[in-house]
Amino acid sequence: MRILYGVQATGQGHISRARSMSKALAAYSDLEVTWLFSGRSEEKLFDMDRFGDYEHRRGLTFVTEGGTVKYWKTLMSNNYLAFLKDVLSLSLKHFDLIVTDYEPVTAWAGIIRKRPVIGIGHQYAFGEKTPKSGCTILQRNVMSRFAPVARQIGLHWHPFDKKTLPPILDLTDHESCHVGKYILVYLPFEDQSVVTRWLNGFQDNEFVQYSADLPNDQQGNVTRRTASFERFKSDLAGSSGVICNSGFELISECLQWRKPVLTRPLARQMEQLSNAAALEQLNYATVMEDLDPNIASRWLSNLPVAPSIRFPDVSRSLAEWLALGAEKSLDHLSKELWMQE
Repeated sequence: MRILYGVQATGQGHISRARSMSKALAAYSDLEVTWLFSGRSEEKLFDMDRFGDYEHRRGLTFVTEGGTVKYWKTLMSNNYLAFLKDVLSLSLKHFDLIVTDYEPVTAWAGIIRKRPVIGIGHQYAFGEKTPKSGCTILQRNVMSRFAPVARQIGLHWHPFDKKTLPPILDLTDHESCHVGKYILVYLPFEDQSVVTRWLNGFQDNEFVQYSADLPNDQQGNVTRRTASFERFKSDLAGSSGVICNSGFELISECLQWRKPVLTRPLARQMEQLSNAAALEQLNYATVMEDLDPNIASRWLSNLPVAPSIRFPDVSRSLAEWLALGAEKSLDHLSKELWMQE
């Protein structure tokens, strides 16, 4: 069986899920998976050996500045003719199954060629009962039409919907490592120099700040590191807490490893604002609307006890589901997995 698996590469979380799915799918020798990534220039992708001879397209992406989505710049910066060309030129005839993690080229190619596409991702989890915030008409339309699919498999921290599964996690064998006194900081949509100066204001604490835009250096109480898959996971495992935006995947990893989280949702971004609302409703993290020194100071001086959660191996179950032709009831699969939590 041949599978085309599209991955939205704008955020590192989608790629992290893809790594986990790649390992799980590799257990089936009769599966041949072609990976397609879009949304980030190819030279900015890193540690991609796991995906072999993968495909890359420009795709579509969002423009952010200072922790805020800029919708006008987003509309102006995307090359829609190039996107249409990518969609029309993508051949699907050799594939038995088409899967997308919110990747628009594969999703729209399926629509145009009348091929059903399976959507596996967090963006497919926003049903009627899922907490939502910042839901303007524009944002609802963008979310629903960005990578539309015939079958949606949503991922979330709680079974808000009967077709929602727990998170797909890609965690290495660092869980039992020594926990240090530093706080891991990953705020990729912020101005990194602003973040460093903000962290310098908490001189009683040590921080490890990650970004693809940073050099490896030391700025006072802040150790700054450039993007690295393995080193980031190791530092995450050894941290005493995490300060991050409200993206789904990293917070899922923090919950699995019982790390206290202080999160700042990306302004004017429905998914992250809704994630923050869900975290507050579930009492899973502390939320701040901006880089608030008062909230951060209180959080740092008395780190909360992380919730006791253990998500099951979702990638293994989904790989089996795909290998069997994606015919099993999603309601049954969801119920089965949440019972394992």
